Amino acid sequence: MAIIYKWDIPQMNAHIQADGEDNVIYTVHYRYTGSEESGGETYSSTNIGTQSYTYVAGEPFVPYEDTEAFEAVVIGWLEGSLDVPAMQASIAASIQSQVTPVNEDLYFTWQNPTPPPAE
Repeated sequence: MAIIYKWDIPQMNAHIQADGEDNVIYTVHYRYTGSEESGGETYSSTNIGTQSYTYVAGEPFVPYEDTEAFEAVVIGWLEGSLDVPAMQASIAASIQSQVTPVNEDLYFTWQNPTPPPAE
């Protein structure tokens, strides 16, 4: 099955007023998550980060709105300024390593660790 990617924008930082505009966003906090179902299990990986922006007076300005339409505008900013294909490749590799592990955790039994339950 194909990986499904989703943006989540939990927060934005904004200048209350700058260059004659209100709520001028200067940092977007994001999570970009990919998930895939395989063998009845759902696997996922998330890229978390922030992206900074600078508004220059006279350039087109999109005023902040607490709407899904404005969220789509912000996602457009992110997709225009981040290397989304590289993020997707990293997420895909992480999911693949969950689906088909190449590493495992080993423990010394005399140290009394609590290993995760076997699946």
